[in-house]
Amino acid sequence: MESMSVVELKRELDNGLQAVLLDVRDKWEYDLCHIDGSINISLSEITERQDELEKKTKTVIICHHGMRSAMAAEHLIAEGFEQIVNLDGGIDAWASTIDQSMTRY
Repeated sequence: MESMSVVELKRELDNGLQAVLLDVRDKWEYDLCHIDGSINISLSEITERQDELEKKTKTVIICHHGMRSAMAAEHLIAEGFEQIVNLDGGIDAWASTIDQSMTRY
């Protein structure tokens, strides 16, 4: 499974990255803080809602620390998704490294 750091993601976003930012945390977590432009499909809903995603589109998967996103990534890869990337350290790493104004929990 491919992964990227928050620094790599920020650089790619600044350079016009064309990708879906998929946040698999629960809705309350997403509502508390999230990366602008991301969409929220919780890990518990990923199987029933995966048809909302394009199998050929690069998708960066985000959670709190990287564990749930890794599980979601494994599932989507098994379902034939081609460009799945796990965000190392999740939203917590983003908040501590990229956007210190973001709420941490």
